[in-house]
Amino acid sequence: MAYSTILYEADDRVAWITLNRPDKNNAFSIELCNEFQDALGIAERDPDVRVVVVKGAGGRAFSSGFDMSQDKSEFGPKESGDWGFDELSRYFDHGVKFMRSVFHFSKPVVAMISGYCLAGGLDLAMWSDVRYCSDDSRFGAIEARFAIGDTEVPMMSHLIGQRCRELVYTGDMFGAQEAYRLGIVNRIFAKDRLEEEVTRIAKRMSRVALPTLVWSKKALNNTLFAAGLESALRYSFAADLIINKSDSEFRRFRELLRTEGAKAAFQWRDSIFAPFESETSWARTASKQPAKPKDGKG
Repeated sequence: MAYSTILYEADDRVAWITLNRPDKNNAFSIELCNEFQDALGIAERDPDVRVVVVKGAGGRAFSSGFDMSQDKSEFGPKESGDWGFDELSRYFDHGVKFMRSVFHFSKPVVAMISGYCLAGGLDLAMWSDVRYCSDDSRFGAIEARFAIGDTEVPMMSHLIGQRCRELVYTGDMFGAQEAYRLGIVNRIFAKDRLEEEVTRIAKRMSRVALPTLVWSKKALNNTLFAAGLESALRYSFAADLIINKSDSEFRRFRELLRTEGAKAAFQWRDSIFAPFESETSWARTASKQPAKPKDGKG
């Protein structure tokens, strides 16, 4: 099937879904979310597919998160500042369903990360079963500087425990080695070898009997349900709604987003933090790492 914002192909038991908006750092549009879930449905129904690999087109980013500049009028008034809790809830619920689609997909999902993996991009990667990255990858829950990751916080807490608090409270970015140290990614590969190595691992996974893969994932997921994942998600979702309607810096951010666009809003946000940045936050820590995105996403 032909898609506008993703690519889908399947070969030898492995399906590949490519987030295909490289000019937008593969930011998630509403259309991309819908197409991605449709492609997962195809892979779900295909008895020959045993593993899905998700990657970003272009090599610069896995994804920079949700596209803040997109038209969301289908969820309510076009002017986002006019949204009430009902409109925000519909929009967030759409995003939550998209994020959790990889978790509820019955077969293993591998996130192959090259370059930036930020905000909602990090969220999607963490909801995947396994994560591999290139040595130049950069991560960050950057939306935490004015909002909250309604599905990101519970999953990050599961992956790395109390160490997630600093990442959430600062919104700092961090590199591949730190992501590995924290346990966010399973392995790091040289950028020019990433796809070759991930393909080899995915093919190895796909040789496991399908019932074993499916029921192993069910058992692993059920440990999170038993630990209260659903309750944590509901609370985080409610917190996100409250933040988005709060009278705080986020109100000014929303106003700029509505009147001047995403670029102006993120430049204003970054200016607040700029005097306090260091080599451990936004700053580049190695020459081979990509430069900071010129326009942030959520």
